[in-house]
Amino acid sequence: MELGLVGLGKMGGNMRERIRRAGHTVLGYDRTPDLADVHSLEELVGKLSGPRVIWVMVPAGEATQTTIDQLAELLEPGDVVVDGGNSRWTDDEKHAEELAAKGIGFVDCGVSGGVWGLENGYALMYGGDKEHVAKVQPVFDALKPEGDSGSVHAGKVGAGHFAKMVHNGIEYAMMQAYAEGWELLEKIDSVTDVREVFRSWQEGTVIRSWLLDLAVNALDGDEHLDELRGYAQDSGEGRWTVEAAIDNAVPLPAITASLFARFSSRQEDSPQMKMIAALRNQFGGHAVEKK
Repeated sequence: MELGLVGLGKMGGNMRERIRRAGHTVLGYDRTPDLADVHSLEELVGKLSGPRVIWVMVPAGEATQTTIDQLAELLEPGDVVVDGGNSRWTDDEKHAEELAAKGIGFVDCGVSGGVWGLENGYALMYGGDKEHVAKVQPVFDALKPEGDSGSVHAGKVGAGHFAKMVHNGIEYAMMQAYAEGWELLEKIDSVTDVREVFRSWQEGTVIRSWLLDLAVNALDGDEHLDELRGYAQDSGEGRWTVEAAIDNAVPLPAITASLFARFSSRQEDSPQMKMIAALRNQFGGHAVEKK
């Protein structure tokens, strides 16, 4: 099939390549001309045959809203817009309503996989009407990992981003647990090789995971994380998860505490936040701050 892809950054650029490898045609637009196949949204829409599918992969908030507003004026009834960024799920309902008034479908898709997704595939959580999802299904199949899992039609519009939001909340708590354990091991004089302790957990233990593998990768590059400042940003999903928990009276003590721990990193050079920063850089290519 043909796909228009808006946003060719760390995620979008690799997604374009993976979809092309599956045999589909992808035309990409980005504000950076060197990355783009076309140089305007108008050109992008004009070069695709209807019914069109346009996948938006830009930062959540104003950038996504502006892009969808522009596409609403360019697309035709029967076309579909997919928001694959990290938008808040309540925004999805608004976007779907705005586009539906023009006969344009909308699908929200939470995407996980970071900078490793090109080779490993991306976990996909998407929401929307079945007829709109069906038009995008070949792209979902191209992006997902090999095998039967890694992709789910989570429910109605907003369900995909809500599921990804909860996924990221869990991610916060898991990273925090590894970071706390690492700091405690580093503190004890009798443990002389913390990196190898972490490595020993990669096989046979109940806490083995891809995040643990990435922690070992980070420690192989900087054994005591001396090169990092203990500062970790939060990109929004953790806050939204906690807010949704409050709205629905669901107790989330571990996820909430992990969010607050990131706030503490902005007050001092936290050793735990060195590990959080290293992990975010490993799986997502997120920027780290050097001392």
